[in-house]
Amino acid sequence: MVTYQQLPPDALKIFLVLFLSFLIGLEREEHKSERGTYMFGGVRTFPLIGLIGYSIALVSGTQLLPLTIGFLVVSGFLLISYWHKITTDVAAGVTTEMSGLATFLIGALVCYNHLWIATTLGVANLLLLDLKAALERLAARIPPNEILTFAKFLLLTGVILPILPNQEFSRFHINPFKTWLVVVAISAISYAAYVLQKVTRGQGGVVLASLLGGAYSSTVTTIVLARRSRQELETNLFAGSILIASGVMYLRLTVLLALFNRGLLSFLLVPFLLLAAAGIGLGWLWTRHQDAGARVVRRDYEPKNPLDLFTAFLFAGLFLGMLVATQLAVTYLGRSGLNALAAVMGVSDVDPFIMGLTQAAGVLTPFKIAAAAILIAAASNNAIKGIYAYSLAGRKTGLQSLLFLTALAVAGLIPLFWLG
Repeated sequence: MVTYQQLPPDALKIFLVLFLSFLIGLEREEHKSERGTYMFGGVRTFPLIGLIGYSIALVSGTQLLPLTIGFLVVSGFLLISYWHKITTDVAAGVTTEMSGLATFLIGALVCYNHLWIATTLGVANLLLLDLKAALERLAARIPPNEILTFAKFLLLTGVILPILPNQEFSRFHINPFKTWLVVVAISAISYAAYVLQKVTRGQGGVVLASLLGGAYSSTVTTIVLARRSRQELETNLFAGSILIASGVMYLRLTVLLALFNRGLLSFLLVPFLLLAAAGIGLGWLWTRHQDAGARVVRRDYEPKNPLDLFTAFLFAGLFLGMLVATQLAVTYLGRSGLNALAAVMGVSDVDPFIMGLTQAAGVLTPFKIAAAAILIAAASNNAIKGIYAYSLAGRKTGLQSLLFLTALAVAGLIPLFWLG
């Protein structure tokens, strides 16, 4: 009896080529029977193409010329098939012929011991063929501007980031790579929340909008919900949702600290998780108290695309400015000056200031001092959002939101007693 160990290595390779190419041919055979029109290849032709690719690679050895000629010959047969197909069917595609070329390459890759690459190529080929309808529906659902949005994200992450020098300059320890990495991280979190809001468009209500909006920008979400509350009777719903968005802000900051300064996170992890739980939990409970005359309120807020190149460069500039200002405050004004700067930064977007502290903490600023400044900045931001809500929302909703966010701000300052 022949055992697995007794089989020659080439036998296993041939079996892998036959298996992968047979699966591709089987999928094409089924598609051919569904269409009822001419289509190249099936369960016999594709395995033969795979074996041809394997055989030519085997006899070619390290010489690429015979393999290239073989590839061109197979391409010629596929070109003839495609030419025949387009003369008989105006809606003919070239997917089957491209799969034939991929099958040839699978055989060659197996021969050269690139087994993982060959298997991955075969599985990917099979999935792309079998998921045609689903992929076409997905393409129809995605607006062209969303493709441009994703291209911008790739530009930020895959083009700009790798070419920046990963070294420090000047006495302020400015690192271009880390600076842009901060921009990428902020953009990635905001973009993920943006995509989730787009995917769930028309689903869920105000509470879901506050959860996703808090990850995107709790300040923007507060302003949007406060204005919307003027048109609705659900006072408790909007006040609780505004509190939820600020609770999510602490989760967002926790993720950023985990990415950029684990030492700083060790001082703030427990306070941030408790504050997030308090904001989200109490906010959700408050939304359950329905007002008189309440009705189902659907969300109508559509988030703005966060991946704007001008915004990315502006954030990078703000980050560098906050990094320099933080170091100057620590050097010349001491802890009280840094705390005062943190309180002022809470009026606007706190991300540049907090991310600047992640670069300075443990290097130029003690962890405890940096952690205290972050708590103050977040608390100041909550207080300012309370003022925004009070100014923009209806009287009752605005008053409730002001009280909730002020209480959350005060609670956010309690850990300062343990930080000394």
